[in-house]
Amino acid sequence: MKRIVVKVGSAVLTQDGTIALERMQSLVDFLVQLKKNNEVILVSSGAVAGGYTKLKLDRTIIANKQALAAIGQPVLMGKYARKFKKHNVLTAQVLVTAANLKKDDDIKRVRNTVETLLNNGVLPIVNENDATSTDELEVGDNDQLSAYITNNINADMLIILSDIDAYYNADPRENKDAQVLKEVHTIASEELNREVTPHNVFATGGIVTKLKAADYLLKNNKEMFLASGFNLDDVKSFTLDGIHKGGTIFTKGK
Repeated sequence: MKRIVVKVGSAVLTQDGTIALERMQSLVDFLVQLKKNNEVILVSSGAVAGGYTKLKLDRTIIANKQALAAIGQPVLMGKYARKFKKHNVLTAQVLVTAANLKKDDDIKRVRNTVETLLNNGVLPIVNENDATSTDELEVGDNDQLSAYITNNINADMLIILSDIDAYYNADPRENKDAQVLKEVHTIASEELNREVTPHNVFATGGIVTKLKAADYLLKNNKEMFLASGFNLDDVKSFTLDGIHKGGTIFTKGK
């Protein structure tokens, strides 16, 4: 049985300033399938977006963002809990900060909590505690957070579901001939140092943060799979059927 961390971004979970409930339901249905033969941990964005559905504050101001996260966390968790309940799956919220991930004792406590939840059939939902994070302590984005979590809880693989459906040899928005790199073993330093260009108002990353997450995991002998969160066919094919149709696997290889 593999231990798999699945990260879903704000671009997937939100649409027109609100939670995209149909996409959330599709995600939940997939995670329930994945959970049948694997230990599954979800790292979910969407707290700030969830808060914004209740109170329209300027998200560029850090205090407002923290307030929206505080409002949105229970909103987001409530929606997840109701959708997982249909499958008789119990969920739990695990909030962490960058400070937690820099201290061995805190990492051990997070790991022990996740282990206990998994051992009891509970699906942990992890997120950065934006309500109490500071500029200095923020992990920065949930791509990085999910990579740290994957490594520190001894998971085998991170799956990132995004508005970016794979890693290409060129920007597909600018080059119609760009091709998917289905398997990647190393990432060039110039790729890791490119400017971060998020597409969604609630997002904090882009392809660069995903490449940084993949690079970190490769250096720790972990795998990462990047696929679309809008259409789950590629991730279902890869994880449930063992067929690599689309998406990118970052792996050391055999």
